Amino acid sequence: MVPEVTSQLETIPTRVETPLELAEGRCLVQPPILVPILRAGLTLAEGFLKIIPEAIVAHIGLRRNHATLKPEVYYPNAPVTFSDTHTIVLDPMLATGGSAIETVRLLKDQGAARLSFACVIASPEGGDAFHSAHPDVPVYAAALDRCLNDQGYICPGLGDAGDRSFGTA
Repeated sequence: MVPEVTSQLETIPTRVETPLELAEGRCLVQPPILVPILRAGLTLAEGFLKIIPEAIVAHIGLRRNHATLKPEVYYPNAPVTFSDTHTIVLDPMLATGGSAIETVRLLKDQGAARLSFACVIASPEGGDAFHSAHPDVPVYAAALDRCLNDQGYICPGLGDAGDRSFGTA
């Protein structure tokens, strides 16, 4: 997903030494800020950092209130200067959209203006809610699943991404 999510970032020409010869390549003018939504977003951050090791990482921790399905902030982002840097929010799932919407709202309040959101699986309901709240922020999703169930989980989905990633369920 990294090449697609970063395809709009500004690059400059650079010379690259391959094992066989020098070649023309491109490098980022400015590395992005990655904001994984804790804890499941850390799994996506690992992959992004393998390809963009110079990226800045800032964390936001939210958890879903299982009674209301609304996000609750438990760890606000550490101070980062967002200025004109492209910021990529990372979370494996876009289910109800609540966590992604709240994260982007918090980042905008902190001065982030060039934002995008990347996930592995999205629900139609989450995509619609996110687009309604932040029509200016593009969403990159590897798959669009069928729907949400009554508990706010994506169907067929994968269950709780954090639990699956860290073996806690």
